[in-house]
Amino acid sequence: MRIKLLLLLCTVMLITGVCAAQNNMYQAAANFLQLLTDAQRNKTMYPFDSSERYTWHFVPKDDRKGLSINEMNGLQKQAAIDLMKTAFSTEGYAKANAIMGLEKVLKQIENRAANDNYRDTGKYFFTIFGQPSATDIWGWRIDGHHLSFSFCSASNRLVSGTPGFFGANPALVLNGPEKGTEILKEETALALTLLQSLNSSQLQQTIIDSIAPGDILTYNNRVAMIAHPQGLSYANMSKEQQKIFMQLLSVYIHRYTHLFAASMMKDIEKAGLNQLQFAWAGSKENGPGHPKYYRIQGPTILIEYDNTQNNGNHIHSVIRDLKNDFGGDQLMAHYKSSH
Repeated sequence: MRIKLLLLLCTVMLITGVCAAQNNMYQAAANFLQLLTDAQRNKTMYPFDSSERYTWHFVPKDDRKGLSINEMNGLQKQAAIDLMKTAFSTEGYAKANAIMGLEKVLKQIENRAANDNYRDTGKYFFTIFGQPSATDIWGWRIDGHHLSFSFCSASNRLVSGTPGFFGANPALVLNGPEKGTEILKEETALALTLLQSLNSSQLQQTIIDSIAPGDILTYNNRVAMIAHPQGLSYANMSKEQQKIFMQLLSVYIHRYTHLFAASMMKDIEKAGLNQLQFAWAGSKENGPGHPKYYRIQGPTILIEYDNTQNNGNHIHSVIRDLKNDFGGDQLMAHYKSSH
């Protein structure tokens, strides 16, 4: 009897935790909007079916839509941070925050004047699509240099968090007060560990080119598509290699909150881990001066990593959900039918 009561209590706590985690995003978005002026709210909000929802980029731009951090007061900035924390894991938020901070490092490296705002930690824009709701469909986006994520919620459940882009320039800070900083170290180190564990036969399947492409192949395309998957399949890895591979995959998946990451991983496993492929191009060495590229591709997921620019010291990495990017076609069809 005592065991049954304990199991029931654990179930109730789990359900309560799930509901609380799901409510947080809606409440955080509503709180953020409430703190804005009418003019700011008009800049921030778009209809859910707006074409703007599919616009995203990871390079410095002056024509981004939404409300920038620079335009917010202290309370509004904190509300924006609170919204981010409902979607990112602790590690994911820390990386996002550090990526924004790299703008200061770039400004120093490029010897820009104090009044030059090309590199600016405040040029990250928040946009909300639809009306935040516990019952309806809505979404939001954070978009700026080297940081761009799109989120969609339906019936108070996060259903999509992609495209999800993290970049780092420099990938490894070589000089100055931030020397040694390497924000996307795990994404690099685990992939190299996996590559270096492969035998000659596996390497022949894995390496698709001796020269890495100049950027992620899907870039900021509306649809993430690499027509002909290549590389070494999960099925053809040893148990130890599979363990390393799953650690690498987990780094990308766990950019998100635990609950959403678990849901995404469940979809990947349901589609079949053996269908996943790991492909590599370029240098097999670590550090600046060794341009490299890799990707993980399966029926539901596409991950790309490219470190070629600035002499192999400038990372672009992206995760795309091939079923649910931008919420997916089914979510949009449901939205249109119900509105």
